[in-house]
Amino acid sequence: MADKKKSKTAELKEQVQELTNSLQRARAELENYQKRVERDREQQQRYASEGVLKRFLPILDNLELALKHCTQQDDFYRGVEMIYANIRSMLEEEGVKPIQALGLPFDPYRHEALLTKESDQPENAIVDVMQQGYTYHDKVLRPAKVAISKNKTGGKEK
Repeated sequence: MADKKKSKTAELKEQVQELTNSLQRARAELENYQKRVERDREQQQRYASEGVLKRFLPILDNLELALKHCTQQDDFYRGVEMIYANIRSMLEEEGVKPIQALGLPFDPYRHEALLTKESDQPENAIVDVMQQGYTYHDKVLRPAKVAISKNKTGGKEK
């Protein structure tokens, strides 16, 4: 009889331990799930305006071209320049920053090579930027379209 009570007690203690372990695992899974949901929500909020900001980039490009090719710096020019500055400022406030490229080594994650040019620059250095690239927080919104250097000797270094 005493052995039955001891075995029953041991069995109940084992069940309690199993249930406690199961409860702890379930609690840990719930906490991990809550953290993952919160992290996903924060990331979604952070990048929610990405699509709208991307749509501003061609407008910015066109304003840059207009300013670059304008022959007179009259009131109209200054007006376009102010609009350009306002859009650049708004984009920067939202976390959009231009990608630095000219003179730097080619980075396929941040640059898109459109052509190569013979140059005295080191091999694969960026020698021209055809279209400015931008990052949004830590993510590439649009890669910079660039020309990269190749050695004048046909790519063979001495």
